[in-house]
Amino acid sequence: MSKKKRLNSYKRFLPLYLMLLPGCIYFIINNYLPMLGIVIAFKRVNFSTGILASPFAGLDNFKFLFATKDAWIITRNTLLYNLGFIVVNTVVGIFIAILICEVRNKKAKKMYQSVILLPFLMSMVVLSYIVYALLSTENGLINNSILEPLGLSQISWYSNPKYWPFILVIVNCWKGVGYGCLIYIAGIIGIDPAFYEAARLDGASKWQEIKHITLPSLVPTIITLTLLSIGRIFYSDFGLFYQVPMNSGILQPTTNVIDTYVFRALLELGNVGMSSAAGVFQSVVGFLIVMLSNWSVRKLDKDKALF
Repeated sequence: MSKKKRLNSYKRFLPLYLMLLPGCIYFIINNYLPMLGIVIAFKRVNFSTGILASPFAGLDNFKFLFATKDAWIITRNTLLYNLGFIVVNTVVGIFIAILICEVRNKKAKKMYQSVILLPFLMSMVVLSYIVYALLSTENGLINNSILEPLGLSQISWYSNPKYWPFILVIVNCWKGVGYGCLIYIAGIIGIDPAFYEAARLDGASKWQEIKHITLPSLVPTIITLTLLSIGRIFYSDFGLFYQVPMNSGILQPTTNVIDTYVFRALLELGNVGMSSAAGVFQSVVGFLIVMLSNWSVRKLDKDKALF
């Protein structure tokens, strides 16, 4: 009888299993099969003999990231940029989410949500040319329509590294804040309206409502998104750091990160083992940082941890 019940259960949920199948196949092909390529990080790859038959290199490929004179610069840039992205995107995302939730007109609210999400869906190539249209020395909007009418001298943006930490943070925020913003909006909508009604009856101001109701209610969402972002703290958006600065060599002290450095080295040396080693290093460090961060959150509050 138990086997018959199990068989009936499978038949009952068969449509759901079939709906799940394409997603499972995608994850296996796109996420799990490439993990077999980790072996490349420990090989001196010779394509004439094959990857598995190539000689074992030990940890020599990993020295590529640490033995170079640029190791400190690319590691520093990757970490500091990602920390800046996390902080700025979180603050701006919450701020915009609160503003949108205060809009009473439903059509206007939907329009604002679509507008804030639009840059997130935009290709980084398109975004880089928008930035170029703003910053170009010859025809850029900022130089010719803002600085020049104000009597200020034009700035050669693509020749001055000092401006690019701010430019990259602003561009990343403009492109990426929409995703987190929509999640924060969903979190704010899920807050019980009775809390706000009780606060108004007690004479609370709008700032007090935000401070004592909205922000504390968003803490689990903030922690979850932050932990997910921390997991990729050793990764960087290749298009942002390579395409937006137009691969300018002068800007490399402030725009060169692990991903762009590995890409340039791969073009010059053609060593796929080194690039694979960089990917393994980023994955392992990201995993350890997520585990450590989640452990720290569990120590403070178990309910707010990811797992």
